[in-house]
Amino acid sequence: MPDRFRTGRIDWEDARYFAALARHGSLSATARALGVNHATVARRIAALEDALRVKLFERRPTGYRLTAAGRNALMATDAMESAAGALTRLKPGKVLSGLVRITTTPSLAESFLIPRMLPLHREHPLVELEITSDRSIISLGRHQSDIALRLGQFEQVELVARQVADLAYHFYATPQWRGRLETGASPSFIGFDEAGSEFPEALWLAKTFADAPLALRCNNQTAQIAAARAGFGIALLPNFLAAQAPDLVEVDLAVTPPKRPLWLLTRRDVHTTQRIRVVVNYLLDLIQRERSLLEEA
Repeated sequence: MPDRFRTGRIDWEDARYFAALARHGSLSATARALGVNHATVARRIAALEDALRVKLFERRPTGYRLTAAGRNALMATDAMESAAGALTRLKPGKVLSGLVRITTTPSLAESFLIPRMLPLHREHPLVELEITSDRSIISLGRHQSDIALRLGQFEQVELVARQVADLAYHFYATPQWRGRLETGASPSFIGFDEAGSEFPEALWLAKTFADAPLALRCNNQTAQIAAARAGFGIALLPNFLAAQAPDLVEVDLAVTPPKRPLWLLTRRDVHTTQRIRVVVNYLLDLIQRERSLLEEA
């Protein structure tokens, strides 16, 4: 590559291949998307890993999964792509502006969406983003929000809906708790309070481990992580959230928790509005890039 495309040891064309592999998840799919052969993709990824001196992907039979370093690198690459997009705004044209309201669960808002929305803001700084985190149903039909990311079923037929992922769950605890289980100790769980007792994961846990005690009840999953870290017992957590707690380890209880479908919803009267469509497309691309984090079984 010419020197003008390089910064120090990094060839930014390699970064483009890296972002594509993160998005598509396999060498073959990435190669098809970029119009090259899979050996070229592999060579570009190896060159970037060598330049950065970190491992960006875990090679698995099901595809390529980002490492923690890879997720950080992807955020930097997103910023790079946003900067490139900003250059296109130098030409005359309509600048997007206005409010776009997103509602989702607290854990998705705080641990997944908000840390990954800055590239969108940089590309469209006049679009005002409002992210509401609430487990209760906020009605899109009553114009309380423009976009919703929701788990499970919904009944509002006036919405445009698409299922975008199946969130995987596992059991997590301290290494000490895992050691106790391996020596024959009975599990003790961290669960939801009474208000959350009807959540699907709470109902499944109560049915599957009917005789197991709840050492502590919390009203949100962030508190459940804190309780697991403190050693109260085992927490049933979505993978993307547990990834924020590297001091917890996965524990095997001989059953696989069910996945939960994640839906992206918009109102029919706004889903073609340009600023909302831009945010929807950003969210779809983001979820596709992070699919292994969300869905890894």
